[in-house]
Amino acid sequence: MSDSITPRQQEILAIARVQGRVNVEDLAGRFEVTPQTIRKDLNELCDRRLMTRVHGGAIVVSGVENLSYEARRLIAHTSKRAIGEAAARLVPNNASLFINIGTTTEEVARALVDHEGLLVITNNLNVATLLYRHPAIDVILAGGPVRRADGAIIGSAAVEFVRQFKVDYAVIGASAIDEDGALLDFDYREVRVARAIIENARRVVLVADAHKLDRTAPVRIADLREVDVFVTDRLTSAPLRELCADHGVEIVEVGETPVEEA
Repeated sequence: MSDSITPRQQEILAIARVQGRVNVEDLAGRFEVTPQTIRKDLNELCDRRLMTRVHGGAIVVSGVENLSYEARRLIAHTSKRAIGEAAARLVPNNASLFINIGTTTEEVARALVDHEGLLVITNNLNVATLLYRHPAIDVILAGGPVRRADGAIIGSAAVEFVRQFKVDYAVIGASAIDEDGALLDFDYREVRVARAIIENARRVVLVADAHKLDRTAPVRIADLREVDVFVTDRLTSAPLRELCADHGVEIVEVGETPVEEA
């Protein structure tokens, strides 16, 4: 392996950052090379910890900058939909809850539309858009600057807004989960809102697919020990499973869903 990545590998990384994931066959056609050549490229990028292999292709290993929101929607979409449905089943009618920003928390909101008597407080414009039309669900939207990249409402005004409430449930996501149980994100302003959400809920539900264990992010949201229920597609990490058992964190696995082709 050479000291620097090739121009083709640089382009593969650029494509992956936009799309969220890349597919071997698609890349082979795009660059007019064999699938074996693309697999070698992906393996080298994975050896450098720039990407992580998934069935049929690879995804970006994020460091200090998140993928685009639309790209994140494409990753493990089927799993996220199943996670959202399982998390929604944990929320009874006539409950109050926070829902923060994220493509998986958005799937929880999508699955809540048949509930009745809900009060949903969110800093997620996408969640508010999904739920505000439903007459049995009251939606309260935090105030503050809107992050153009994903519709998150962030900043000190949103933090103070959240602190006015004490709700039954918090549904939170994370950009990455470390082996030591750290829940991580990219934007410290969003993390401040997430911390306030966790601190002002009686029960905290973390929703995250297995890919989050393969990613990194620089800012600590919280620790898995602070979560009451962890809803995921599959938990393959023995240390995290042991941590959950030691600290009474309930694990809900929705089943191993095949990774979708790009």
